[in-house]
Amino acid sequence: MRLARAALVLLYALQPAVSPAQRIGGRISPPAVAATVAPDFRRDSIPALRNRIHLGPLSIPRRDSSWWVPLASGVMPGAGQALLGQDRFIGYVAMEAYALLSALDRSAEERLQTHRYQSLALDVARAFVLGNRPVGNWPYYESMEKYIESGVFNAGAPGGDFTPETDVTTYNGFIWLDVRQRWWTNPYVEPDHSSSQYRNAFNEYLARAYRPEMRWSWRNAQLEQDNYRQIINLKNQVHHDATTALGVLAANHLLSMIDAFVTVRLRGGAGAGGTPSELSLTVPWAPFGHPRTR
Repeated sequence: MRLARAALVLLYALQPAVSPAQRIGGRISPPAVAATVAPDFRRDSIPALRNRIHLGPLSIPRRDSSWWVPLASGVMPGAGQALLGQDRFIGYVAMEAYALLSALDRSAEERLQTHRYQSLALDVARAFVLGNRPVGNWPYYESMEKYIESGVFNAGAPGGDFTPETDVTTYNGFIWLDVRQRWWTNPYVEPDHSSSQYRNAFNEYLARAYRPEMRWSWRNAQLEQDNYRQIINLKNQVHHDATTALGVLAANHLLSMIDAFVTVRLRGGAGAGGTPSELSLTVPWAPFGHPRTR
């Protein structure tokens, strides 16, 4: 109780005198937001006045030249502009919200389309595969878009020598032709199996060809494959939109940071006469109807 009384006494003592012009109907009108300058102020006191915000009896230091103002805009677009008292922080905040929501929405849509094409491939193109059917990576599903079948991994007879797929209309058959063209002297003349040419081509085929658990076939399911391609195209478009939204987010952060940095430099830089220069802009609209000059 004593502390409370002491605080009230201190606040009363610090309260400025109220002129009759400020008293209206027994109530005290709020003081105008302005800087009071003595008639005999010196010219070298202007920089100090520029760096303070006067709100009636309160005087708050304005740290326009602090290094953290541009950094604040880099972390949250518009934060530096708000610290500098600029109304355009609203634009940066609005752009940040729009780009962020767009990126989240497009990312969610991309996950949905990914689930759709994976489910369609599993239920139709891979329905005949018994046992474990693991989820493939993105190149795997791209290959399913281009080739009607994966082809077999080993075209040899059970218990016989391993023979790569030779049907070039399938994915594995195309891979075997590709490695032969790059490693063999003649891709249609098989070299000795002990030669480095054959071993290099064979090892690359083993690394790139899809094994039995990853087989697929769109035979007699052309309509489903067409639908699969449409979903892939939609997924690609959504991915592009999400990437664009992320780019807008990054650009908004960078632009807000540069804007705050330039404003700080213009307000705190030195002019030709060695005195601080300032960029002034009068905004016709401000909150509560008071014009603001910055």
